[in-house]
Amino acid sequence: MQEKKLIDHLFVPLAFLGLIWFIFLFQNLMGFQPGKLGVLPREIRGLWGILFSPLLHGSLDHIVSNSIPFLVLSTSMFYFYEKVAIRSFVMIYFLSGIALWFLGNLFFCGTEFNRSCYLPHIGASGIVYGLLAFLFWNGIFRRSLQSIVIALIVTVLYSGYFAGIAPNAKEGNISWEGHLLGAIMGIFTAFYFKDELENEEIESMRDIYADEDTSKVTPFLPGDVFDKTKAERLAELRAAQLRAAQELRDAQQNQNPWISDDTL
Repeated sequence: MQEKKLIDHLFVPLAFLGLIWFIFLFQNLMGFQPGKLGVLPREIRGLWGILFSPLLHGSLDHIVSNSIPFLVLSTSMFYFYEKVAIRSFVMIYFLSGIALWFLGNLFFCGTEFNRSCYLPHIGASGIVYGLLAFLFWNGIFRRSLQSIVIALIVTVLYSGYFAGIAPNAKEGNISWEGHLLGAIMGIFTAFYFKDELENEEIESMRDIYADEDTSKVTPFLPGDVFDKTKAERLAELRAAQLRAAQELRDAQQNQNPWISDDTL
């Protein structure tokens, strides 16, 4: 049963990988320059990149470095977050591209941290960072046992990726802005769907709180405290004080019967 579920949820990740590898082979055979359809920030002709840039890669190292983490992270998303997987993938895909079109080539432009001020952005790394952030932040937003475990596993496996969201002088032509904006869109997507829990998450949370005894919880204030007026509460307080004083007199009189009420 679990094997069949895994195979079913491998379809979209494998289909996407097959597409980007087919395009990579095609562009190399035909001599097509992938930058022509990349995201060129704040340029009208660069709008095509929102749709096509994640499908394009500039070298074999580029596409290989994105393929393995994409397969692992996207399969994890489709397997563990089945209810929102398609919508989350689409949101990360397009929102990361839109954000990159607005904000790309804007920070540290012309410095050693960002030498590619007028070059288009291509590659699926923005989606990879979006998936990574989505899986990690679900553990924080959802707080189910399943999401927390997945977040911990992702942290252990891909902790080195966090360095990719900051400018790096050694890799000035790497789209760290695409990484950063993809991660931000992944966080936004996780927050947007945080209330759409999977059936496994609901069951695990029900098991955690099933044995909790709430009958012995002592409220900080009486349940009807806000149903009474100030005058009624003062009257009750005065009556309680009178009762306490009467009980004190009774106790003292029982101890010494020769003491009368007039001597108190």
